[in-house]
Amino acid sequence: MTEDFHLMIPGAESAGRHEVVSPYDGSIIGSCEIADAKAISLSLETAAKLLADRHRWLSGAERIAILEKTAAIMQDRFEHLAVESAREGGKPLVDSRVEVTRAIDGVKNCAELLRSEAGREIPMGVNAASANRLAFTHREPIGVVAALSAFNHPLNLIVHQVGPAIAAGCPVIIKPASDTPLSCMRFVSMLREAGLPDEWCQACVTDSNETIEQLVGDERIAFFSFIGSARVGWMLRSKLAPGTRCGLEHGGAAPVLVAPDADLDDALPLIAKAGFYHAGQVCVSVQRVYVEASQAQFVANKLAEFGNAMKVGDPTSDQTDIGPLIRPKEVERINQWVSEAVNDGASLVSGGAPISARCYPATVLLDPPDSSTISQNEIFGPVICVYSYSDMDEAIRRANALPFSFQAAVFTTSLDTALRAYKHLEASAVMVNDHTAFRVDWMPFAGLKVSGHGTGGIRYTYEDMTVEKMMVIRSAEI
Repeated sequence: MTEDFHLMIPGAESAGRHEVVSPYDGSIIGSCEIADAKAISLSLETAAKLLADRHRWLSGAERIAILEKTAAIMQDRFEHLAVESAREGGKPLVDSRVEVTRAIDGVKNCAELLRSEAGREIPMGVNAASANRLAFTHREPIGVVAALSAFNHPLNLIVHQVGPAIAAGCPVIIKPASDTPLSCMRFVSMLREAGLPDEWCQACVTDSNETIEQLVGDERIAFFSFIGSARVGWMLRSKLAPGTRCGLEHGGAAPVLVAPDADLDDALPLIAKAGFYHAGQVCVSVQRVYVEASQAQFVANKLAEFGNAMKVGDPTSDQTDIGPLIRPKEVERINQWVSEAVNDGASLVSGGAPISARCYPATVLLDPPDSSTISQNEIFGPVICVYSYSDMDEAIRRANALPFSFQAAVFTTSLDTALRAYKHLEASAVMVNDHTAFRVDWMPFAGLKVSGHGTGGIRYTYEDMTVEKMMVIRSAEI
């Protein structure tokens, strides 16, 4: 079965049709129409006119009703959304169901923001200059939002970018990843079904990188939301018009410190799941595991056991633990990096060879050199590297050595060790006795250094997409 979507830019003509293929078997699973430069110009004009006419702004009550109805529609179509997301993105069905649950909760969270994230009173009457005055702020939309999304969570990432924009009252133009646009189109269709006028959320894939740059760099864009690679994110940031704000979420190379006193029976299943989940295609996947030298081989062997027990295959099967990589060339890249690491002196504990042109097994390497490609870069594949260390200071130094800085973790039964790791690890979040991929959608989620700019998470994105507009009243009666 295929699902085909028209161009979601009112009044625009299609520049062709983009076919979407299954990352598992290469079959065509759907399509959507393509936007060219002319269509993008029309989308920007439409969004800017909508923002300029304040009589057409949606009230808070209208936005809440739309978001709540959208969540209800999503719940009614839960299994369809999960299966189609698995087909499109390759994430196993069991994990795609979790993603849909998160997405529905995220839409509800966006609606709740309108009840909880209001303005504030600014203190007045506290000195002679502020006497007889009352001041307060009110949240207004920052302006037109342009959003570019990634493939690895094809529904939930769209919710994180579009949902806060709707809650904030911003017209939004969303371009999903070309590998996984169908989940985005379904979500936008459901928003419209729930009562959102078409002009408030326009969605498209584009015909070229130049058209993307045209969208992102337009002076009418007030906020740019990007989830994807650091190379593309920082490049697009350089194209922004003066005054455009942005939030960038890139990848990482998440480090985990395993202290000698760690409860390995508790830690290792969590580490294995977070390293091999969605074939490692998660920005905070466990990648680098630092273990005291006397335990390193044992830990590597146990992680390999967990990985070997995971079934690799069809993502739409309830039995699958690890699905395909998003594209065959990613399988080739990962295999090349693993082979280079082994040639550099790493021990191959498990995996290490493609299962097919599209699938790669759970792979564990022991002590690849810190200079190896696989040690220096985000793997974005089902590979965990275990590194031996002699003392905790060495482990922390090596964990901090890369230009990536996102979420990190430490496993220990010592409060002092946990606090030491929290203090010295360069990370936006440090998980204690939990894996690096832990996330709930209302917490701050931030990549530092080359890993991103600004803070993600629904509440924080909503704040970025609003401005606090202040009113000061002078009256003798105050």
